[in-house]
Amino acid sequence: MIIEQLYTGCLAQGAYYIESNGEAAIIDPLRETSPYIRKSDKASARIKYVFETHFHADFVSGHVDLARKTGATIVYGPNANTTYEAYHARDGETFALGHVTIKVLHTPGHTPESTTYLLIDETGKDHAIFTGDTLFIGDVGRPDLAIKGDLTEHDLAGMLYDSLHAKIIPLPDDVIVYPAHGAGSACGKNMSKETTDTLGNQKRFNYALRAKSREEFIEKVLDGLTPAPAYFAENARLNKEGYESIDRVLQRGSQSLSPDTFEAAVNETGSLILDVREAADFAKGFIPNSINIGLDGQFAPWVGALIPELTQPIALIAPGGQEGETVLRLARVGYDNCIGFLEGGFSTWQQAGKEVDQIESISAEEFAARWQQNPHIPIIDVRKPTEFATEHVDGASNVPLDNVNDYMAEVPRNEPLYVHCAGGYRSMVANSILKARGFDNVINVEGGLAAIRKTAVAVSSGAPVL
Repeated sequence: MIIEQLYTGCLAQGAYYIESNGEAAIIDPLRETSPYIRKSDKASARIKYVFETHFHADFVSGHVDLARKTGATIVYGPNANTTYEAYHARDGETFALGHVTIKVLHTPGHTPESTTYLLIDETGKDHAIFTGDTLFIGDVGRPDLAIKGDLTEHDLAGMLYDSLHAKIIPLPDDVIVYPAHGAGSACGKNMSKETTDTLGNQKRFNYALRAKSREEFIEKVLDGLTPAPAYFAENARLNKEGYESIDRVLQRGSQSLSPDTFEAAVNETGSLILDVREAADFAKGFIPNSINIGLDGQFAPWVGALIPELTQPIALIAPGGQEGETVLRLARVGYDNCIGFLEGGFSTWQQAGKEVDQIESISAEEFAARWQQNPHIPIIDVRKPTEFATEHVDGASNVPLDNVNDYMAEVPRNEPLYVHCAGGYRSMVANSILKARGFDNVINVEGGLAAIRKTAVAVSSGAPVL
């Protein structure tokens, strides 16, 4: 028996490859199918099943394409109604995979169809659970994403408590927990950086499993939930209804466009220009009105949070050799309408003599010098409200990047704006958006609060949010 976790840091997502005696199963695959097919081909194994724990909201699963390419059966637990062919298993139903068995444990709560898969080894021993978003390491799935009709988040949280106590907690302590996500995912609020653990440890240390009553569990799980990213509902819909082949998406998005063709295509299609270079490179020069979301950060979730429409045409500026990766990472969260990328990157745009823009970027030391001359300069902190409340520059206003478009009317336009985050990634994203919205005098503070903290600038906690 082989179990392999395929973890993708950008999405904080774990997919799983299970193999036994020439048969393989994939649990919660990402959109791209080639990694799973390569693994099974190398092992001369047949992918027999694609198990889905639920309708994922934070990424588009590869289940439809993978089943089409391999002949595997897509398996969901109860209450999962799909518009494509899939097998809807009964609670307690078992599936043979080589010499091992996979048992369906219906665990509603995160969503009504949420299902945990129990892996029983060759000796008949409970070996591992693949919990999806039912149980994380250090947390449980948020119960507010599948509210419909009379079903409230309190109802779902109660279902989750019942599921955990009826199906998960009674399992042996040495059972291994394999969740769908780790720290950084918006599907929970207190996830560990560890991506696997024993169930016994989770019973001892997971705050949700230690709740003394159903009421306490519901209160703790619902406390502190932030609004879900806007793209979650659309990703869940795609996973339920199906989507365009990933091969066609990648082929369309991987078109190389000359500067003139790129400019004409953007104007004709109304494409958003997405520049995925590092913040420092973007600041030195970029195509006017382009948005910077660096590929080296949590790229896909930020795209989902900041580009409202999945159908938005997108034209790419990317570092050489990373164009295909960018198109793939967009597709992972359902942004399938990439029209191509600028051949040769931003330098070819410059060489063609076309219009460019810049953003002033200063060191924390220079920021401190300007602050000392005028402690009342407008400072925009784009970190999350919880980060801001913990520590921030005196007099700063909090404009969280997640909701920056909602704050445009409150941000002053007629004076220089000093924008920072924790380390520099989010502030350049915010600056690019502000620039595109007509805020001409934005100034990026390099290194963010981590660098500012080392200067003479006054830093405190507890001030109100803008």
